[in-house]
Amino acid sequence: MNEPALKAFLAECQARAEATLERLLPVAETPPNRLHEAMRYAALGGGKRIRPTLTYAAARAVGVDAATVDTAAAALEMIHAYSLVHDDLPAMDDDDLRRGRPTCHKAFDDATAILVGDALQTLAFQVLASDPRLAVDDAARIRMIDSLARASGSLGMVGGQALDLESEGRKLDLVMLENIHIHKTGALIRASVNMAVCAKPDLPADKAERLDHYAKCIGLAFQIQDDLLDVEGDTSVIGKQSGADAAHDKATYPSLMGVGPAHEAANDLIDEALKSLQDFDEGSDPLRWIAEYIVKRDR
Repeated sequence: MNEPALKAFLAECQARAEATLERLLPVAETPPNRLHEAMRYAALGGGKRIRPTLTYAAARAVGVDAATVDTAAAALEMIHAYSLVHDDLPAMDDDDLRRGRPTCHKAFDDATAILVGDALQTLAFQVLASDPRLAVDDAARIRMIDSLARASGSLGMVGGQALDLESEGRKLDLVMLENIHIHKTGALIRASVNMAVCAKPDLPADKAERLDHYAKCIGLAFQIQDDLLDVEGDTSVIGKQSGADAAHDKATYPSLMGVGPAHEAANDLIDEALKSLQDFDEGSDPLRWIAEYIVKRDR
């Protein structure tokens, strides 16, 4: 992994995503002021911006300009931010800390946090449908909307969260756990890469399939690393309370496999992801760097 190049690429993508979110989110002074203030708190409160970064990296890999996918990248982050706000609620994971500061429902209140999630979700689809700076044709807009809807709905992220909640206190095997995470975490990561594919309608089908396989592998590896950080990470570094999975009696990769085998499983998935990129040129290097970063990150 080229760490200086990755660091520069991450910084560039984070800046693009932040600027686009800043442009697309309602200003706090627009009524209802408290709701809009809370939306900005949730969406602009830092974070790794891995999903937008994957969209930009995939765009570079297929020869699409970054500006073309700015809106798509921001829409993905809106969906991700909404999911975190709802996941943190007392009725779900009941977390007090997110990205090193109070969760949305702690900084505001439960009702506002619910509305923040609702508003961010709908805004994501609104900007894909109508933002004039999304420089793709109508067919590509529809593909993006369809991809994000499928990834975030009951057969994707939301369904994965439902399965995760149902699993608390139950004995799961690795197949059942993988099914949860393919939906809960993996679906939106796959959509992040697919957004760039949607913007490149003439991309050969075999390349699109290899990019999707890459995304599936890193999506699962990302969740395994999250599970490991919950065991090995420091709360002050990871920005949320460590040990939360054990407190909720959740099945995780470390709890089912052990810490060492979980690290090995994540590394094997990254190796498989990198093999999917063998026929891609140096334009796909950011995808390679991100894959390696996913299992080396400490937050």
